[in-house]
Amino acid sequence: MNWTSPSALIAQLHKLWERGELLAGMVSGESLFPRRLVLKSPSSTELSEHFDAARAWIAAINALPHCRIEQREFRHRVFGNNRVPDAVWIDSLDDALALLDKRRDARRFAALLDRTRLRQPALLPWLAGRPLQALALHDDWVRLLDLVDWMQAHPRPGLYLRQVDIAGVHSKFIEAHRAVLSAMFELALPAQAIDLSATGVGGFAQRFGFRDKPQRVRFRLQDPAGLDTDMTLDAASFARLDPAVTQVFITENEINFLAFPLPADSLVVFGAGYGFDMLRDVGWLTRRRLIYWGDIDTHGFAILDQLRSQFPQVASLMMDHATLLAFTAQWGQEDQATLRELPRLHADERALYDLLRDNRLGKNVRLEQERIGFDWVRSALAALSGK
Repeated sequence: MNWTSPSALIAQLHKLWERGELLAGMVSGESLFPRRLVLKSPSSTELSEHFDAARAWIAAINALPHCRIEQREFRHRVFGNNRVPDAVWIDSLDDALALLDKRRDARRFAALLDRTRLRQPALLPWLAGRPLQALALHDDWVRLLDLVDWMQAHPRPGLYLRQVDIAGVHSKFIEAHRAVLSAMFELALPAQAIDLSATGVGGFAQRFGFRDKPQRVRFRLQDPAGLDTDMTLDAASFARLDPAVTQVFITENEINFLAFPLPADSLVVFGAGYGFDMLRDVGWLTRRRLIYWGDIDTHGFAILDQLRSQFPQVASLMMDHATLLAFTAQWGQEDQATLRELPRLHADERALYDLLRDNRLGKNVRLEQERIGFDWVRSALAALSGK
């Protein structure tokens, strides 16, 4: 029979809990109760034709605790007058919590809420929007509030996370909670203490004025004595370098970087996938010929597109149809192709990208840099030098 079971009634309340609505009401003061649950009960015909099943259903519904059950009268030709549940009401939040066995969780949330109202009322909107996440953070909540207090007293502190001196708080704790702390700081700090240009968990330090570990650039060039030098500098030092080279290559694979046959007056940078922040402030790169060599796959072209967002003059190397077809035996597969539009690709690059993302050459085709024959690499560089 398609009658609402006791478990289905409880499930209706459980959805309210999972959506955070029960706890959110504790923050806002807006009550969801009394609340009528959806109940499908036996029709008069079903009561007559399936009386034993209906009687068992009536007993099960009437046995539900913490509910107010409205009844309607039904007269059976054999058993006489009977009362049938017609509506099920939950009259209070406490009744709902008791039925769900969530009273203990609600008490923990209430304690957390009282503490927040007292210390950081600016965070109440976050509590209302993410009460279950807050409840999961119950054991850490006092330390999170301590961090908000500290940041209000030290906006944009200019320190490493390791230097934040709060009892019970260490840098790993802050790093593990960067997402929730970001939301808290944005509510509790003045606008001028937040760098809106830094986004995501990776931008946490910059966004809130902490010092971050220096980004580093690894590169090779020939020194004045003609020696091939593999060097690593922090981004600021690399930005001040301004070497006497006319072109700069960027390649992703470390072995390719080490084996790259450097043309005269050139430098090669070991790339970092989608991350080019370390090159963002290198002004002298805007005055150099830039050449990017990545894998021939959708992500390789996406990285090229992203690099051009900082340096529009970037040319691609060995990321063309001829190179791909020359090494068909070396094709592999991308785990997960990217399908988004890449507006900075040149016409020939976009045509090849479309072939790859549309799987017109095969499923998720890719040709990794290290699978290209080295004679082909030398020839490509020689051709580039002749341009």
